[in-house]
Amino acid sequence: FDGTKIDKNLDTKQRHELCRRMQMIFQDPMTALNPLKKIGSQIEEVIIRQKKCSKNEAKEKALEMLKKVGIPNPEVRLGQYPHEFSGGMRQRIMIAMALICNPKVLFADEPTTALDVTIQAQIMALLRNLQKESGMSMILITHDIGLVASMADRVIVMYAGQMIEEAPVKELFAAPAHPYTKALLQTVPGIYDEKDRELVAIPGMVPENYDSIPGCRFADRCAFRTKGCDQPQSYRQIGEGHFARCMLAKEGET
Repeated sequence: FDGTKIDKNLDTKQRHELCRRMQMIFQDPMTALNPLKKIGSQIEEVIIRQKKCSKNEAKEKALEMLKKVGIPNPEVRLGQYPHEFSGGMRQRIMIAMALICNPKVLFADEPTTALDVTIQAQIMALLRNLQKESGMSMILITHDIGLVASMADRVIVMYAGQMIEEAPVKELFAAPAHPYTKALLQTVPGIYDEKDRELVAIPGMVPENYDSIPGCRFADRCAFRTKGCDQPQSYRQIGEGHFARCMLAKEGET
């Protein structure tokens, strides 16, 4: 990351520096905050640890960030506990805690889980605006195909712990190359679908102990399975910026 090799040999100082520059929004805002501590102390703790500033300075920065993420009456809210906030507000607080140290990379793990559709849209618009303001990169981890289409520049599709396709977002939706990506997109309804369109279900289950599978991990569920799928599949380039782990994906087909 940014010239630093991330491995077990990093010392404590190096790990702390990486943690400052790489932040994460966790999946469930309802359980990610400490229920026994006020919101203000939780945010201020992050600032004091990372920026080595005084408590008064940390409080000012916390107030500024709560305003930025759209928390009303931040002066009052700093003195409240997590149970006094809605799910959408807790998610905004998680975003504030992640962004307050100006990270270079933000990991957002299902950031709209358990939120209603209106709040989802607000949260993602907030993340997009903050990203543009700070110039940070964002890695969005999600099962929401619509969210991928609206937010991502580049997509990596994973199956059973393995990267199976990678492409610019428009190309992935226009010309998916891996059978799993194709099947995944066919399961998603669209507002322009014909009335008689039937959604496709992917048969079977994700395999257990998939690290021991020598060949394609999707083969048992694949409609295009053929001889050779039980052999190791290379992750190779099939187009400009487009990679796939499938022997059936050919260069130029995308």
